[in-house]
Formats: sequence, C-alpha cells, structure tokens
Amino acid sequence: MRVCPLSHYLLVFISVLSLSDLKLFIFTCSAGDILSIRFRDTVNIAIEDENSTLIDLWSPFVFFGRTYNRIYVNNNGHLTFNQSSSQFIVNYFPINGSEDIIAPLWTDVDVSMNGIISYQQYSTGSVLTRATQDINQYFPDLSFTANWVLVATWDRVAYYYHSGTETSFQVVLISGGDLSFILMNYGDIVVAHNMVQAGYDTINSTAYFKVPGSNDGNVIPNLKNSTNVNVAGRWAFRVDQIKT
Repeated sequence: MRVCPLSHYLLVFISVLSLSDLKLFIFTCSAGDILSIRFRDTVNIAIEDENSTLIDLWSPFVFFGRTYNRIYVNNNGHLTFNQSSSQFIVNYFPINGSEDIIAPLWTDVDVSMNGIISYQQYSTGSVLTRATQDINQYFPDLSFTANWVLVATWDRVAYYYHSGTETSFQVVLISGGDLSFILMNYGDIVVAHNMVQAGYDTINSTAYFKVPGSNDGNVIPNLKNSTNVNVAGRWAFRVDQIKT
C-alpha cells in the first residue's frame, strides 16, 4: 500500500498556468516551441498518486459507437468512462476487457513527488478554431467543424519511486456533429523503469491501437519525435466509429 502524508486531493482554479518547459500545448505551438500557457484552467493537484477526477462533459463524446457524458482523468496517464481506475500495472493492448480506455501514457505516475495534472473544456473561442483547422489538415476528406474540446495535461510528473523524473504529455478530445477525434501530444519524456503504454482500447478490444515503441520504457523518450500526422510529438485518431 502506498503511504502519503495527506489523504485527499484538491481541485483549485487558477488564472495563470505557466508551463515554460512544456513543449506541446494543444493547437498553440509548432514542434520545438517553448510555451507559457495563460488561460483559466481547472487543475487537479493530487496529493496521493492513485486519484481520479470525474468530469461531466459539456458535450457528448462518441467513442467507437458508444456515447459518453462523463469521463475520468486518472492520475496514471489514462482516461476511462464508466469507472475510475487507479491501476498502474499496465495490461498491454488489446486487453479484451470491459472498459473503454484512452491512454496518452499509461504508467505508474506519482504527483505527490512533483508535477501537475490539469484539464479544461472549451465550447467557444480560438481553441475550437484551431481544432477545426488541425483536424481538417489531418483528415482532409471530412469537412469537420469542432464544437467541443477537452484537454488533459500531465505536466512534469514523476514516475513512482523515481524522484526527480519529469515527464510531460497531453491528450485532447475533440468532437463536432457525429465525429470524434483524439490527439496525443508529447513533450519531454524520460526513460521509464515501470511498465508503460500509449494508445487506446475498447470494450472487448473491438478497436485498439498501441503507439509503436510506447511499451518499452527505454524507448519512450522518442515519443516527442514520433507522429502519424507529420507533426513531431503528435498522434491523431478518429474514434467515433469502427472501420468496416
């Protein structure tokens, strides 16, 4: 059992979040930029390392045929829909399980040592404009318009039992009409000595994807240079339906 001096976590609101070493944030920088992010954000400062935050979604999100109105941001680098998850011993995809999972970097994260996990939703403004532009660039045959975005960021978080490690990554959920997409963004990722994996999986693994090399802790620093959309450190997926 993990031991922690405090047994709770705090949800706080801040008007300025500086991530000066985070080389990713959604839609606002090209690869290699160093960015300070200033916006009103909801930050989950988890004192323990096995917490989850339940988010009521402003807009339904369709994930491979199932429609969800809430989501859990789990500290260990993954999102789930039906229940929270403190699991840190990773089952490699395909799991053939009973939960839909989105995993930008599923591993044993411990934010009681260092780092911040934050999230924000958007239904208007420049973030939706940029989301629309980027999705149409990556999927040019769809004529897509975004009407909702959720951003969850793990900023300079530590791996459990490895103090001083700082790893930064992010997942972005985007929806518009009947279409849904996820982006996985990677900043500086340090070598992991714990099990690790990035990608997504569905109930009974009817659809799944594992980012190449993401299950090798010695290789994952290369995630910030990897891509499937010609943007270093970014992976993009359409996830509203199973391809036939």
